[in-house]
Amino acid sequence: MRVQRLIPPWLKRYQPRWLVGDAVAALLASMMLIPQALAYAALAGLPPYLGLYAGLLPLLGYALFGSSSVLSVGPVAVLALMTASALTPIATPGSAEYINGAILLALLSGVMLLLMGFLGLGSLSNLLSLPVVDGFVSGAAVLIIAGQIAPLLGTHSEGHTALEILLSTVSNSPMSDPDAALMGLIALASLVIARLGLPLLLRTLGIETTRAKLLSRLAPMLVVLLSIVLTAVFHWENDLPVVGEIPAGLPDLTVPIFNPGMIYQLLLPALIIALLGFVESLSVAHTIALRRGEKLDANAELRGLGASNILSAFSGGFAVTGSFARTAVNDEAGAKSPLSGVIAAALIALVLLYATKVFTELPVCVLAATIIVAAANLIDLRALAHHWHYDRTDGLAMGGTLLGVILFGVEAGIGLGVGLSFATLIWRTSRPHIAVVGRVPGTEHFRNVLRYTVKTQPDILFLRIDENLFFSNISAVEDRLFTEVKRHKSLRDLVLILSSVNRIDSTATERLQQVNQDLLERNICLHLAEVKGPVLDRLGRSKLLQQLTGRVFLSAYIAELALRHHNIQEDGQPNTPASPGNSTDSA
Repeated sequence: MRVQRLIPPWLKRYQPRWLVGDAVAALLASMMLIPQALAYAALAGLPPYLGLYAGLLPLLGYALFGSSSVLSVGPVAVLALMTASALTPIATPGSAEYINGAILLALLSGVMLLLMGFLGLGSLSNLLSLPVVDGFVSGAAVLIIAGQIAPLLGTHSEGHTALEILLSTVSNSPMSDPDAALMGLIALASLVIARLGLPLLLRTLGIETTRAKLLSRLAPMLVVLLSIVLTAVFHWENDLPVVGEIPAGLPDLTVPIFNPGMIYQLLLPALIIALLGFVESLSVAHTIALRRGEKLDANAELRGLGASNILSAFSGGFAVTGSFARTAVNDEAGAKSPLSGVIAAALIALVLLYATKVFTELPVCVLAATIIVAAANLIDLRALAHHWHYDRTDGLAMGGTLLGVILFGVEAGIGLGVGLSFATLIWRTSRPHIAVVGRVPGTEHFRNVLRYTVKTQPDILFLRIDENLFFSNISAVEDRLFTEVKRHKSLRDLVLILSSVNRIDSTATERLQQVNQDLLERNICLHLAEVKGPVLDRLGRSKLLQQLTGRVFLSAYIAELALRHHNIQEDGQPNTPASPGNSTDSA
């Protein structure tokens, strides 16, 4: 029975007819993974072959614990950049200390993700809003492109921000290698043409749209292989910087050196990498799951990504997460289950065992070209336009994050984005929507007087508050309330509809007690309607209900009937507020 629990759910329901689709998807995804793995390891400041290590065991870890049928886990550009950003201030790129730091970073991120998964903290994905994630990804893509221009041209650059890197590249441009620059620019142009024009060309040749798009995604692998062949035939390895020796064989399982000082410095970057990797992975997996009619388990995703990062660390790799591009290839190629990832891992293992020499003569400038094209695909200015059009505060959060990453670096950009998200949240909740409402004729429904044709009473005012009430917004509520009271000269009864209020804190309760007393001095009764049970329980622990000059009604319609009848009975006499404690009709 315990052995059964160790078997992944997808394996228990696996159908043999899925094997062909999984195998084809694995082959195509592996062809895409190999050049990306080499490129992203270089982007992280690590020996390129470590990217292949990071693309091996993580696939198995996710297959054991993850819940998506097609998610392809491995090296991605954004986490590679964040790895470099976290480690560059504390170690020399490529050094043993730097490599150990990358392994520690993956291990720490993996442990954090695994713990969050076992604790059921899948909702943590909500800590980073979509505009912040979009802004970070686009900003990181610009930063990645800026950092790859120098190796594309056969020179070097320094700096932490995109502006610093670009200025350094320009100042070092006289030292560019003409041969490397020519080959890099040709590779870049070929990849751009392939991405933009190859799908159209293939469709004109009669190839189905999905297959044409899928084949065009393999262009980087073809460009890489062609550059390797040309370098080998013409012996350009003496003139061009190349990847160099890649150790043959599978990675040894290793344990990182636990340096307490380095661990302390990497805790915050590890947490950011864990959260951002989780959000990025979950977003792409969720998109495809919706299209396929599948259900994702956010906690299983945390465990799957945690296991992937831990296995990456133990095999000498760096931080990994789900890849947008490779997952799309998996989906388009017809993958049916995580077995496609297992098969892909087996193919990567075969490359490490028997084909590492093929990639030793891969020019660095071609790697830079593949990174630039991949990163350019992550820049999404349409998302900025969409967020700005939908909500200015969302647009501000995305734009601020994007500019923050470009101008100040990765950590500062994320911090700025998160800060803007919380600031906009506070700004929204501190300015609650409050509507004057009236009854729709012939119904019991109350709607905004500005949006519907409704019936209102000159001596009864209904106000609907569409936000929780707490210390930061109760002043705005109070100001709006008395503004409306001044506008309605013959007012006898004020009814607050609290159907949208789920929580009220002590500050708001105290201020409502004061409002109640102020209205009493004006011979106006304060009533409450449609109060939710938990809110009513809180109010019952305060003095508000005891001192309330009016009543608590089950609905706005019941309040209108009762108050209109009461006012008719008054027959024009001055209204006498009800005695405190006469609250009835609770919800």
